[in-house]
Amino acid sequence: MKKTFLLLVLIAMMILAACSMEAPGSESEDAGSGSESGGDYKIGFSVSTLNNPFFVTLSEGAEAKAKELGATISVVDAQDDAAKQASDVEDLIQQGVDLIMINPVDSEAVTAAVESANSANIPVITVDRSAAGGEVVSHIASDNVAGGEMAGEYLLELVGDGAQVAELEGVPGASAARERGEGFNKVAAESLEVAAKQTANFDRAEGLTVMENILQGNPDIKGVFAHNDEMALGALEAIEAAGKEITVVGFDATDDAVKAVEEGRLAGTVAQKPELIGQTAVEAAVKSLDGEEVEASIPVELELIKQ
Repeated sequence: MKKTFLLLVLIAMMILAACSMEAPGSESEDAGSGSESGGDYKIGFSVSTLNNPFFVTLSEGAEAKAKELGATISVVDAQDDAAKQASDVEDLIQQGVDLIMINPVDSEAVTAAVESANSANIPVITVDRSAAGGEVVSHIASDNVAGGEMAGEYLLELVGDGAQVAELEGVPGASAARERGEGFNKVAAESLEVAAKQTANFDRAEGLTVMENILQGNPDIKGVFAHNDEMALGALEAIEAAGKEITVVGFDATDDAVKAVEEGRLAGTVAQKPELIGQTAVEAAVKSLDGEEVEASIPVELELIKQ
């Protein structure tokens, strides 16, 4: 009886020891997977349009970085429609995402969407274009004003002081259009004659049509600054069809634009590095969700690509 009792006690002690060893191990394993940066985070990303190579590359950079960090990212296309973007953001809020990244169609119009996310206690990060209102954790973008100045100085160098030039503007209300125009006109106001200025909504087809109209009324134009490469390439088509030699500078350094520079057709383009912007935005998002401090504004460097 005594031996049997001792045997039972020994078995019970072995079972308890095994349980005590297993429990901390499983608990530690769970904690390890949960604390992994980005492990279970759901990020929503509202992009102004995926009908533009720049924003496609930006989105791909964000998706690649999210995968690397173990986060889930849902990209939605606003199709350059501020109302659709507002609806998309509301959908992301209903899905219960942990953070929303927004590349605004219109900096003023997006304010209501940012405030909706604020009310739902979902942090917001703006990407490439800023929001005029609402609270954001951080804004990730190139310095568009500096980029506009860079383009203006290069155009001035090519066409000479006092030359007539045209400016093709981006989507009205978009911070990128406003800031690039501001930078360009800082240079142009002192050294160039801006004979024509018209929006082409960051679109290649519109850039072609607008440039055709500008050429009809302004035969002495020597240069063009377009707020993005899509408009620059559209303008270039119109110029080449008209048999004219006019210097064109774009902005974004899309693949098509860089190729046009290499071919000697486009004078230059300001490289904004969209892939890096997307990657940086996701890195900031995960850091913020991890409870780390994130800078209110994170600039991404620019580079002038020229012939």
